[in-house]
Amino acid sequence: MIIKDYKKALTSLSWLWIGSLLGSGSTFLTFILVAREIGPEAFGIFSSAIATINFFTLLAGFGVSQAWLKIYGKEGWGGVDWMSSSFKFVLYSLVLITIFLLFLANLPIQDENSSKIIQILVIYIYGFISVELVTSKLQLEESFKSLSVWKLFPNLLRLIITITCIYILQSKFNVVLLAWIYAFIGLISFFLALPHFRTLIYGKLQLKGHASFKSSETRKISVLQVFNESWPFGFANLFAFVYVQSDLIMVKYMSGNVEAGYYNVGYVILTATLVIPTMLFGKFLLPKYHRWSNHDTEKFKNVYRKSNQIMIGTGILIMILIVLSSRWVVPGLFGTEYVGSVKLVKILSLTIPISFLMYSVGATLVTNEHMKMKVFMMGVVALINVVLNLMLIPYYGAVGAAASTILSNILLLLLYLWGAKNRVFNNRFSSE
Repeated sequence: MIIKDYKKALTSLSWLWIGSLLGSGSTFLTFILVAREIGPEAFGIFSSAIATINFFTLLAGFGVSQAWLKIYGKEGWGGVDWMSSSFKFVLYSLVLITIFLLFLANLPIQDENSSKIIQILVIYIYGFISVELVTSKLQLEESFKSLSVWKLFPNLLRLIITITCIYILQSKFNVVLLAWIYAFIGLISFFLALPHFRTLIYGKLQLKGHASFKSSETRKISVLQVFNESWPFGFANLFAFVYVQSDLIMVKYMSGNVEAGYYNVGYVILTATLVIPTMLFGKFLLPKYHRWSNHDTEKFKNVYRKSNQIMIGTGILIMILIVLSSRWVVPGLFGTEYVGSVKLVKILSLTIPISFLMYSVGATLVTNEHMKMKVFMMGVVALINVVLNLMLIPYYGAVGAAASTILSNILLLLLYLWGAKNRVFNNRFSSE
């Protein structure tokens, strides 16, 4: 039985590995091609615009997709009762975001290209939230083969279209066209997600880990109740954005587009490495953590300890490889114009083992009622990160932003470790 469980887990992880690596590889390659084609300044403009849009994607649904994992993990088939109001909540948030972004795009602080890009990328948000909602459905079904394909599709298609456009248009390729590519992929993702939405609303999903039946009794769940469940996850996403991606926006407006372009190269490389813990904890283990924390605490503790050991070792190894190779890899991939990014890549690589362990420890704080504590910790660190950026970027530019990121991640890891030890596991490790 144990061997069978390990084989099943290994098969599932293999599919997630393949899909995640191909997906992140497609995104990575897209950024390399675009950076080489349009140069640091235009790359900085697009990078800051997409970072702005990514902020608002987090407001769409405000954590609903992650709240579903918690609700189903606790209630089983009772989670179906939450679906109708969940989609209403997502729709309301999308309407408000659309109105606000169109207003933001036309403010005097925006240059012409930034204004156009933001307006076009509004369409991209609808596709992004659709991908996230369907991702949660496939996680609940533990359909990891389908999940890997679903996550790969938009990234791979975006790469193919970008390569085609660069090949055909060559020097005429620009950031506005790139924004249209993102919007087009978002529109396709939205329409492909519609059948999945119908399945969720009518309770036709193949829910794993629970009895294969649904009670005939249904409850009237309000939109406000959905918000009460989702807001901790929504704020967690926002705070994570602040200390990860807001640096890029602040570098643009405080140090210029070229510095933002340099910094984004480091950010892209860092993000590519984080696909490992993101896939493992965000896609594979998270729905199981919700289940184990309620029904199998011993397994929950054992997986936590092993995960920490694996993540710290893997993170250190990747950090060393990046530090040793960045001098040749960065100019080789992105072009000699980005030699200024080498130093930033080396600095940001120092946070990789910290981030890997942070994902492992932080995943335990999502379970049960610990999420509010995690949100508070993230909020404190996000505020400190902004203050550090305001202090460091004016004097040190993108290097200051990189240093701010490292300091913020160290602090957040320490808070996570305290929370896991004293709140999630109640010091039971120390007594064993």
